[in-house]
Amino acid sequence: MAPTTLTELRAAAVTAHQNGDLETALAQYGRYLEQRPTDSGILSNLGALLRTDGQYDLALQAHRRAHALEPAGRGVRNNLANILSDIGQHDEALALRRTLLDEKPGNPDAQAMIGKTLRSMGAHEDGMAEIEAAIAAHPDHAELKIQLALTQLAAGRYAEGFASYAARWETGELQPRKMPCPQWDGGSLTGKRILVLPEQGFGDAIAFLRFLPVLRQFDPAQVILSGEGPIMRLLGAVDGADAVVKGVPDASAYDTWTNIMDLPGLHFSAGHSLPAPANLTVPDDSRGRARAFTAAHRDKFRIGVVWTGSLTYRGNAFRSFSHTQFHTLLDLPDVQMFSLYKGPKLDAFRADGSAGLMIDAGGRDRDFGDTAALMQEMDLIITSDTATAHIAGTLGVSVWTLLHWDAFWLWQSERDTTPWYPTMKLIRQDTPRDWDAVFAEVKRRLAQEIAR
Repeated sequence: MAPTTLTELRAAAVTAHQNGDLETALAQYGRYLEQRPTDSGILSNLGALLRTDGQYDLALQAHRRAHALEPAGRGVRNNLANILSDIGQHDEALALRRTLLDEKPGNPDAQAMIGKTLRSMGAHEDGMAEIEAAIAAHPDHAELKIQLALTQLAAGRYAEGFASYAARWETGELQPRKMPCPQWDGGSLTGKRILVLPEQGFGDAIAFLRFLPVLRQFDPAQVILSGEGPIMRLLGAVDGADAVVKGVPDASAYDTWTNIMDLPGLHFSAGHSLPAPANLTVPDDSRGRARAFTAAHRDKFRIGVVWTGSLTYRGNAFRSFSHTQFHTLLDLPDVQMFSLYKGPKLDAFRADGSAGLMIDAGGRDRDFGDTAALMQEMDLIITSDTATAHIAGTLGVSVWTLLHWDAFWLWQSERDTTPWYPTMKLIRQDTPRDWDAVFAEVKRRLAQEIAR
């Protein structure tokens, strides 16, 4: 039955929000706020919903209004701090979080968010000190532990960071594995077959293949690498893998298993330096296809471009940008851009005529094997922080990765190169959400590159 009073409407909106029915909640919040615009709690709820929906500017305005109405509200201030952190206004977010902690000393959630904010600001040592002190009082708090891990990794303290990174399975964001065979305990593998499982995105899977050889020191009978469809054809000759299988094989095929991101900790704890990227196999039929695809453009400086990653990734809105940003490069002489993107954002790319000037190569790819072959036909790859960056870096082609202000820990902070990929250059936002300045720098560098 439809709510008939304001009280019922408020309760129905909150219930719909809690149940994940965001469309209904959004409509009901709007109807309620028409008549009760001074309800700070509902304004704060609306801001949280808009933040979940990726409407960050609207979310900020809702939270600002809520805070103006109820400046002392803890939930209101916490929600405002969250959106401020999202959009890079870290100084204000940090001040709010410290005030919340001062009012409620020892609160581990507030301490975790302070540590996260400090990491986003590049203050890694301060962040680690804050979180370590909090963990001493709350040793089982999962969010504190994962924030410590991410801060250690961002600081390049890999042995400690990957040891701490086991906490990723405790936060609720990743579902723990349910496997029929026991997880490897780190002991001898003599006579045993071990299955190595990918986790998180395709980019992570490619990046961490380089650590497979660490298993040799445990004398396994066989190392079986589990792959996923789009990257399977790239994995034919990866060092450290005796066999590559699609998905998870029958339990009779292996004796124990491990996650691929558990391997770096073994490598770095032994004092080893960062290994070179893995060897990828680019299929012959993909190479031939890519050569034919680019044959008419041999006289041009060929650039493969990507502007977004998976839309389901929580931080994609900040690490990605519009394909129209590449329009600013179209007037460079003797340049031909090829879109290497494949996904739902292609509709807008094709609809506005961009595909007539930036060739839609990726939209016809069968898998990342085809993408890799196209990359090898390019003079340069320019990409957002997504799987294509890791594939290009692993292949050893020239690649510029464009990073938002609070980039993935692997890229560290401030650097314009990375030891993870020797042929990669990093171009970063100086101002949060300002891609125009990034592309102005890209154009400046490209003009120099073409002139050479």
